Amino acid sequence: MNHILHIDASGRGKPSVSRALSNEIVQKISGKKTRVTYRDVSQGLPFVDEQMINAYYTQKAERSEEQHQAVALSDSIVEELIAADAIVIGLPIYNFSMPAGFKTWSDLAARVGETFKYTEKGPIGLLNGKKAYVAVTSGGTKVGSEIDFLTPWLRHFLSFIGINNVEIIQAEAINRAGDKAIEEARMSIALLQ
Repeated sequence: MNHILHIDASGRGKPSVSRALSNEIVQKISGKKTRVTYRDVSQGLPFVDEQMINAYYTQKAERSEEQHQAVALSDSIVEELIAADAIVIGLPIYNFSMPAGFKTWSDLAARVGETFKYTEKGPIGLLNGKKAYVAVTSGGTKVGSEIDFLTPWLRHFLSFIGINNVEIIQAEAINRAGDKAIEEARMSIALLQ
């Protein structure tokens, strides 16, 4: 693994289980020369607005300075995704889905002509050949259950931008299972190649 993009979304700091597990995944899959780019989306990102959308649909060479500034963060997010061989995400389930910061990150990452394109057969992802490792944690929601709206959405979104190789490591229903759920996730991380 030459380059890892590591993203954390938990609003918690050091006590965050998803942050601890995503860090363990990065350590497990890193080599001596692996470069890691880190992005914490928990403090919020700007929402996509009209100015951004107008800039997206204006050729780069024709954008005003204001339009370049409007999409600068989105451009950085896209560049990080393109440069990475693997993406590691620490993602808690908040109220049956994802933290708002991660959803905003996904809106900034989905860029027509850069991370996906439209064809006669529908959209096609452009970030092929990458693997995503996702540490999903929850206090009460069981991953894969009828009330888990995060993991199906996440798999669909990553596939939409071309990342079809997705490994989810879960520490679920921690409020009931406690340390046992975390230890099971750590055992899964230990088995990663």
